[in-house]
Amino acid sequence: MRILLVEDDAMIGAAMQAALKDASYAVDWVKHGQAALAALAAQHYDMLLLDLGLPGKDGMEVLRTVRNQRNAIPVLIITARDGVEDRIRGLDGGADDYVLKPFSMPELLARMRAVQRRKGGVAEPVLTSAGLTLDPATHEATAMGQEPVQLSNREFALLHALMVRPGAILSRSDLEDRVYGWGEEVESNAIEFLIHALRKKLGSSAIKNVRGAGWMVAKQP
Repeated sequence: MRILLVEDDAMIGAAMQAALKDASYAVDWVKHGQAALAALAAQHYDMLLLDLGLPGKDGMEVLRTVRNQRNAIPVLIITARDGVEDRIRGLDGGADDYVLKPFSMPELLARMRAVQRRKGGVAEPVLTSAGLTLDPATHEATAMGQEPVQLSNREFALLHALMVRPGAILSRSDLEDRVYGWGEEVESNAIEFLIHALRKKLGSSAIKNVRGAGWMVAKQP
């Protein structure tokens, strides 16, 4: 899952970027509103974490532009503006949640998972498809008839990308986009290596190869 973080405070931004990477998200970080809009135009993101007090084009302007463009990306506002009117403006302006600074990262991560479930039309916190289950809170995966196994950050990111779209074929570049952020070195066989590791943990049939196209997790029968 690839996140765009828009935060002008260097200390907060660096801490959030590190924590999000530790939680298996691919994260791109920009520090002002115009850069956020440029990034959204150039790259697909699964979620936008948006500060309001940005230099130049502030966060509300960014949110307004995103929604005017009919971009349905989930947006979490993250701000120190704690007035009721600010919260109403943000939520009525198209934000999916409004998180006040200071916040705990575990709470933010839980809110992100909740927003993602709502956007995906899924009530259950655990993803399930064709005998596989994946728990985004613990990064544990289970194949039918087996004990849960703990996944590495990148193993989780790759399997999550496949399981949120069961039956869809994702190419190497699709998966790289969801596993790696800007500036991260990607080995030519990195995706194959991660899939091999997942198959060792979950069984050879867990992820299906579609020759010449990519990989998929089967839909629930």
